[in-house]
Amino acid sequence: MPKPRVVYWFRTDLRLHDSPALQAALDLKPECLYPIWTWDPHYVYRARVGPNRWQFLLDCQNDLSNAITKLNSKSKLFLIREAPQTLFPKLLKAWKITHLVFEKDTDAYARERDESVMEIAKEVGVEVIVKMGRTLYDPDELVKHNHNKPTMSISQVQNAGSKIGDIARPIPAPKSLPNPGDTKLDFEQEKPVADPDFNAKQREGKEGTYNKLSGPKGDFAVPTISELGLKKATTPHRGGETIALEMLDEIMANEDYTATFEKPKTAPTAFEPQATTLLSPHLHFGSLSCREFYWRVQDIVTAYKGKASQPPTSLTGQLLFRDMYFGAQASLGYSFAQTYNNSHCRFIPWHLPSKVDTTSSLITGSYLVDDSKAEEYFIRWREGRTGFPWIDALMRQLKAEGWIHHLGRHAVACFLTRGGCYVDWERGAEVFEEWLLDHETACNVGNWQWLSCTAFFTQFYRCYSPIAFPQKWDKEGAFVKRYVPELEKFSAKYIYEPWKAPIADQRGWGCMIKGDGSPGSTNGGKGKVYPKPMFDFPTQREICLRGMKNAYSIRLYGNDPKVLDGSWRKLFDDNAEGPTEGNDGLPGAMVDHEDATGEEENHEVPPSPKAQKKGGKEGSKKGHKRDATQGTLDGMVTRKRQK
Repeated sequence: MPKPRVVYWFRTDLRLHDSPALQAALDLKPECLYPIWTWDPHYVYRARVGPNRWQFLLDCQNDLSNAITKLNSKSKLFLIREAPQTLFPKLLKAWKITHLVFEKDTDAYARERDESVMEIAKEVGVEVIVKMGRTLYDPDELVKHNHNKPTMSISQVQNAGSKIGDIARPIPAPKSLPNPGDTKLDFEQEKPVADPDFNAKQREGKEGTYNKLSGPKGDFAVPTISELGLKKATTPHRGGETIALEMLDEIMANEDYTATFEKPKTAPTAFEPQATTLLSPHLHFGSLSCREFYWRVQDIVTAYKGKASQPPTSLTGQLLFRDMYFGAQASLGYSFAQTYNNSHCRFIPWHLPSKVDTTSSLITGSYLVDDSKAEEYFIRWREGRTGFPWIDALMRQLKAEGWIHHLGRHAVACFLTRGGCYVDWERGAEVFEEWLLDHETACNVGNWQWLSCTAFFTQFYRCYSPIAFPQKWDKEGAFVKRYVPELEKFSAKYIYEPWKAPIADQRGWGCMIKGDGSPGSTNGGKGKVYPKPMFDFPTQREICLRGMKNAYSIRLYGNDPKVLDGSWRKLFDDNAEGPTEGNDGLPGAMVDHEDATGEEENHEVPPSPKAQKKGGKEGSKKGHKRDATQGTLDGMVTRKRQK
């Protein structure tokens, strides 16, 4: 009987240590083993990914490829530049593959992709082996043992986990790898469609990763940032299994820190070094095994002589939170990442609601402007020019480095949604998707729902002050001065409220508080400028709290028929915060409004299912007008003037 010929398909498991799927591939005793990565255009074009996360991925791929070559000089990570759905029908035949092995992924897109690939393999007689290794527990098993419901609390994860059994110990990395077979590719490449390209704004050159199946030199090399046409990465944080394990060793060497870590007690203003482990990007890309992390910590906690911290605030508790979000996503699928049609997400008529494709019941990646002031707030929040130094410092750190402390994430998320701007949490999640090194849909969406109090957490009246909260951690404002250098000479008295500083002091410190921070804001060449706050925070917080209290009292969730057909508006006062004018409207929180000239706009929104049955378009009530001078963000807002 011929020996197996195996493709091991790497995805978010870019490591050799503790890889149950890789071990399963080696247990086949294969004649040849092909470690491959398929360059999926979904992530190149359809997922929001900035240069920093691309660089981290490329670091991980290069480190893994080098590690494979150290075990077998004839092998490497063979990076093939085509979508897996079109590549595998050709590749499995060309290389005479008998087995396809990969790590399970319950992300909504990944699950759909993998089901397609498994069907392809079945059609050509290739056996597929899938093993879980991305989370402590299999998310599908968590859901099964949680009464077939999404995991919405840590206690649900712990209870379901106790029924599943003990978390397995990590397995060692292999000491050798089989040779790959012939790597000739004698079939045509199917090039992907690049439109729409959500990452076009990240590129400064031509995107050329699909010029040739095996890369420009035909050696299956990992692409470069320049091949992706991307701007240069600015993050100091680098990826790869080698770095991840070194970081883990360094953390574990401090047994007091490891055993007594309590996440809420770590300082969000700390830098060089930061107060937390910064291992989350490695967990996302799989350059660090979550089981390796868990058991290294747990063994120290077990042996610790003092009082150790416990979940959910401990280091192992953070991994349980991660599993909680994965379980919720595994149950709800695509709808988990939005409010519309989400059975577990509270419906709140935020400003800047998502455009919905009612044929699929999914948001489209575009949003609608119901209020010009809210759009201004969103743009200034994203660009780090709100006039609140704590918020601006965090947003600038996020954009530059791809990471901010979890309490910093809490602060900026609360500020954008229920604690200041009353802007849809989906807008913030999209920005984080683009900028975070550790972004994965389950955790990012779960955190935004938590902080906007639409799911997981309900105490909406507990808001983070952009002034009082950072003073608790950093009275001198060192963090602000690091990331908002305009204010580096301001005294501690005014560092979080610079607009209160006397004009004479502002001049003496070389920075005037004026304008909105836009590129045109200058001080006539007489020093720096920092913007005035874009609103009075106490006043705006009260407006948001009234809006939240009103929405909570109405008790709608994203899958309520009134949300799906737009008739929720009749339950809200027209003077309420959010796009609530009229009794009927478009599905979800979508709105009609006016363009810059005052003429009505047609957004060409697909009709709701109810309207389709009637053969017409549901909802005609206008919403708020836009300010004539207000622009839109990144061209993602759909506008078409009626003729």
